[in-house]
Amino acid sequence: MTSGRRGVGLTPMETRREVIVRTAVLADELGYEIFALPEGWGLDPAPGLTEIALRTARIRLASAVLSVWGRTPATLAMTAATLGQVCGGRYVLGLGASTQALAEGFHDTPFEHPAAKLRDVVTKVRALLAGQPPQLGRAPAARPVRLGQPPAPGLPVWVAALGPHTTRVAAELGDGWIPALVARDYLPGWAARLRQLRQAAVPHAGPFTVAAGPFAAAAGHGEEARGIAASCIAWYLSAMGGVYARSVSSQGYAAQVQAIIAANPRPSPRHGTIPPAAQAVLDQLAACGTGDQVRDQLQPWDRAADIVTILLPPGMPWAAIEATLHAAAPSARPGRRVRQQTT
Repeated sequence: MTSGRRGVGLTPMETRREVIVRTAVLADELGYEIFALPEGWGLDPAPGLTEIALRTARIRLASAVLSVWGRTPATLAMTAATLGQVCGGRYVLGLGASTQALAEGFHDTPFEHPAAKLRDVVTKVRALLAGQPPQLGRAPAARPVRLGQPPAPGLPVWVAALGPHTTRVAAELGDGWIPALVARDYLPGWAARLRQLRQAAVPHAGPFTVAAGPFAAAAGHGEEARGIAASCIAWYLSAMGGVYARSVSSQGYAAQVQAIIAANPRPSPRHGTIPPAAQAVLDQLAACGTGDQVRDQLQPWDRAADIVTILLPPGMPWAAIEATLHAAAPSARPGRRVRQQTT
């Protein structure tokens, strides 16, 4: 995979609406293929993507991801069909099982059998978007009501997954896979296994897109950028309910993850640290430093993913966001100077 297709995504902790829109507009101008806006416990991505759709012309827009615990399949189908129209066919529905911390602590819903829940919701949403009546389980005697919009069976559904059972759902039911915090050297083998699983389960399925990438930060002073990326990664590994810590540990970095957790007893998304013994995790999960360093570090990712989707740590100053987007842009190739912002 060497096409150099690029995307950009944000974290749920980024809640500066004007910065989000400005980032998407610049990504559109720079030729990024997709802009991914997540759902967490702050901004709702649906109205955010609507605003962005009206300000952009080409870039595809993804809700990456909507939680299967917070909306019914019918609500998800309505949201997706509406955004599909607003975005003029540029919308991608991202779905995921989220985390136990958010399902229970925010949505007040027991986090039980997440893979089965994910499979059920993806199946029902796809059926509704295809114009089929809903599959009624809780009120089976009711008269099924179809989605009151034109069917959109071709609307792509990408699935966020990390565990063995949820990644099987992604391979069998999704049009794409959008994992987070996957080690650069581990991603190619993992993606190959999912493609094999998909081929076995759905021999005549269409293309399967792997959209993944590192946390990225570029700055005139490389250590400043490394600190930004390290803080965000440390927070994800030490404060997100264990899901990312378990995943990165299973990828061969258990000792490093434990060192990061020990070094961050009071986690913060902007003030975390990665100790020297765990620097391999930063190297595997981030592209950071000067603009030239970021461009160089992204090259191996181009061989691992169909769309290298960089993740911007929350709270970055606009100058750093702009520098990072320019450094990672699909047109930013070795030997070509990219404008670097310093103010």
